[in-house]
Amino acid sequence: MNSELFLDIPCLIERSLQSVGDQWSILILRDAHSGIRRFDEFRKSLGIAPTILTKRLAMLTETGLLEKKRYSERPPRDEYLLTEAGIDFLPVLFMIGAWGRKHRAGGNVVRFYDALAGTEIDAIAIDKATGSPIGSREIRVVLPD
Repeated sequence: MNSELFLDIPCLIERSLQSVGDQWSILILRDAHSGIRRFDEFRKSLGIAPTILTKRLAMLTETGLLEKKRYSERPPRDEYLLTEAGIDFLPVLFMIGAWGRKHRAGGNVVRFYDALAGTEIDAIAIDKATGSPIGSREIRVVLPD
């Protein structure tokens, strides 16, 4: 990936959204974390049009969240593996889910469990420096010079 791709965008939230893309891209990353790797598996899971899926996979590959690997030469077939950046996106997915649990709950919903502890995951974001939950303190935004 071109590491200078988004350097002209000073806000890291905006820069990150430019890298991740839209709803489909985020759902592709969700599915990749659940073990889906192949085009047809993504298509079946998401019910997405092939042209849209092709574009989103190319964008996620270009921005370094997925890596395309050939698994068959005849016929040519590729799979999409999470990169370090893609793996690091998992907590973001859980924070989106935590927001949804609070503001969009109801009906039957998918639940996620810690495989070792057996407990349901209830994600919160913590500031590393203070240990405080993000959103519990006032923030100050500092623009670049």
